[in-house]
Parts: sequence; C-alpha cells; structure tokens
Amino acid sequence: MDSGGGPADEAHTPSSGTRPILEHGRHEMASLPIPDELMAEVLLRLPAAADLVRASAACVSFRRVAADRSFLRRYRKLHAQPLLGFLNQHKVFYPAIAPHPSAPAASAVALAADFSFSFLPAPLDDWIVRDIRDGRVLLDRPPQHDIDNRYNVVFPELVVCDPLHRRYILLPPIPDNLTATVEDHPLWLTRHRYCETFLAPSHDDEDEMSFSVIWMAQCRTKPVAFVFFSSTGQWQAIPSKSWSDLLAGSLSSTGKPLFSRRQYAYGSFYWVTDFREKLLVLDTQRMDFSIAETPSEATALALPGVATAIVEAGEGRLGMFVRQCYENCLNYTIRRISCDGSSQWKSEKTIPLDFDYFFIGSAGRHLFLYQLSGPSLDAGCFSLDVKTFQLERVFVSSSCFPNLCAYSIFPPSLLSTPTVPSELRRRCWNMGVLQAQVQSHHGQTSADANAGGQAKD
Repeated sequence: MDSGGGPADEAHTPSSGTRPILEHGRHEMASLPIPDELMAEVLLRLPAAADLVRASAACVSFRRVAADRSFLRRYRKLHAQPLLGFLNQHKVFYPAIAPHPSAPAASAVALAADFSFSFLPAPLDDWIVRDIRDGRVLLDRPPQHDIDNRYNVVFPELVVCDPLHRRYILLPPIPDNLTATVEDHPLWLTRHRYCETFLAPSHDDEDEMSFSVIWMAQCRTKPVAFVFFSSTGQWQAIPSKSWSDLLAGSLSSTGKPLFSRRQYAYGSFYWVTDFREKLLVLDTQRMDFSIAETPSEATALALPGVATAIVEAGEGRLGMFVRQCYENCLNYTIRRISCDGSSQWKSEKTIPLDFDYFFIGSAGRHLFLYQLSGPSLDAGCFSLDVKTFQLERVFVSSSCFPNLCAYSIFPPSLLSTPTVPSELRRRCWNMGVLQAQVQSHHGQTSADANAGGQAKD
C-alpha cells in the first residue's frame, strides 16, 4: 500500500487556508452567552441554597439570574428551607453547629437577627414564642388591657414578626361576633392556658408574604377555631362538627382536652389522643376538621407514655415514628392510600438507637430528637432524615428543651427576603379592623394610634 500522501490523506488534512477559519469558529462558539432562561434551569437544579449563593458570586450574569424574583420564587418552591436552629418559648436561639451543613448560615443568622425581639411593643417579657413557619415567628401575650386575667388566657394578643428584618405586625383582636361562639370555659391546655395559636401555610403562590394565623380551643361540645388571613386582614370562623359527630364518644370528665401535641405535614395539622388511638385533623386547604386512625404500633400498649411524631414520607404519604415506653428504638410506619380511597398504615423500619431520647418535634421529612447523655454522642438535639435514616447533630446542650420550634430560612445573603410586608398594617388600618384593637387599649393616645398604623421595619 502506498504510504505517501494521496487524495485520501489530503481529504483528512485541513489545508493551511481552512485551519484559521475553523479555529475562529470554535472561538465564536465558546464565547456565546448562555441564555438566562437556560441558566435559570441549571441553577434551579443546584441541591443546596449554599451552592446557589456560591454560583451567584461567580459572575455578574449568574448573579442577575439568581437574584431575579421570579427565579427565587421557583427555587423556594422546589427546595426546602435549610434548618438553621431552634428557638425556645423564652426567645433563646440555638443555632446549628458544625459539622451540620447549615452551621455557617446559622452562625450568620444568629448575628444578624434579633431573637430577643427587642423591636416588639413593651413589656417584652410578656411575649412568648408559639410557632415558627417560613421565617416568621408567632408570639402572643395576655391582653394588656385585662391584666387581672393574665393567668386565665383565652384570647391573647398576637404578633407575627420577622426577626431577621426586624418587622412585626400586631394582629387585630378576634371580633366579638366570633368570640361569642366560644363556650364560657374552654378546656385548659397547659397551666393558665385555654387556647393554642399557630401559623398556617398560606397557599398563595403569587404572594410570598401572605400568611395565616389560627386560634383554636377545645370546648366540651366541639373544637372551635378561627383563622386570620393577612391578605384580607380579617378573622373568620373555621367550620367545625361536634365531638359526638367526629367521635363515637365525648371528652373525658377530667376537663382536659381530648387531643394534644399538634404536628404538621402536607398542609394539614394533626393532634393525637393521650392513648394515641385517634388523630384530629385540620385540613388547611379545605379548612375543616376530621378524624383519622393511628397505626397499631401507637396503640399496642395503650399507655400515655408512648411517643409519636408525624413526618412527610414523600409522594404525599404520611409517616409516623412511634417509640414504645422504655424502648431505645424507633418504629417507622407509612400510611398508604389504596385505589378505593381507604388508608392503611404499614410498618417500614425499626431503627435501634444506643441512647435514651425523647421527641422534640418534626418538620417536613425530619424528626427531631433530644438525646440524653450516651456512650457515643454528647447530649443535645439531633435530626433524623426519613430518606436516609441518618442521624445528624444540630446542637449540643445538657439542658432539656420540651418546647422548641425549628427555625428554617434561606441564607440571608441572597435568598432571604422580608417575610412580613411593611404595608400590611396600613392596609388593615384603612379597612378598620385595627380600630377595635386601638380602642381596647386603655390610655392609648391618638398619636400612639397613628404611629401604630404602619408595620414596623
């Protein structure tokens, strides 16, 4: 075979005249900018908020896409807010510590936010943390105009605030036509406490600053609940059935509520009976109450000491962790819905633990445990992911915390925006719903009322 250069070789060897054209073409292709809509799809797939923050710092075009409000709305819908720590009822923040992946962001938030809530109306000591959702904190206190009944609280003063941006909104009092529907003596929940207040998901995809607050009491004949919508600035009643319609029985004669230990998953709140045989369910989409069954593991011993915690198991399925008395293991069950709409709990896994613990709560797919001193881990708070069943330390402390609220929010450098709008208070004032609140405070001057007509920044 002829090894010399021939026509075939010439066909595969670019001539000196064509090489610069091809190289110039490659240079042009490499310099073409990536369209913003394509870059947005790439950035949406970054697994963690910290990765997005780092990517946005790489170049101006990345920052422009990542800082766009429509992009941030999409990102926040697709990704869960990272857990940054816990806040107790007395306004003490416990940030996540290393090696927890949120430790750097938690440290930054601990420095930037005001978790003493010094920006709230005095006296500050009266405010107690009741709930946290989407970076907002709900606090309440006994009515200042009725100090004589401060230890018999049924309708407390309520405030929703953003400790990171130091904004707050005092909610209007529940109107008289609604409070009149509450029985004279609701059943007491805790010492000096006859109601519970908590934040509900907004369900408003367009307005990220909208929120809802629910007031609830368990009366002898039925549960009673009212909901406040920030979009309207008004309270309204949540329809409720009687206990006899919801249950084949009634409240106990002890005067204590039948349901307690509120938990949340997939748009619904859940309360469980002392013996864990029933769940009271409040669907926040339909705003109605119903009853659901618990897994057999929760009722096997019929003892009050059995602990349960509800989590989001994925694909819209409800999960429940059960700890039997005196057992250092977790029984994990998932509720499965059949084609005919019926549901059944199925045991998924038993997780042995080498330490003593109790449940703090849950959020999304994470269970939170407080671990007492053990052979391999220091005492403190740990989270358990239902996808990986990996135990991860959040913070270390030798104190017990039975009333902790998980604080989750995106890092403040890019993704965190104010969660309480500055114009809502003015809107509520113009609608007249705050006038009753101002009039109910004895000794408040008209100048104070005018100053209170706007949300505080």
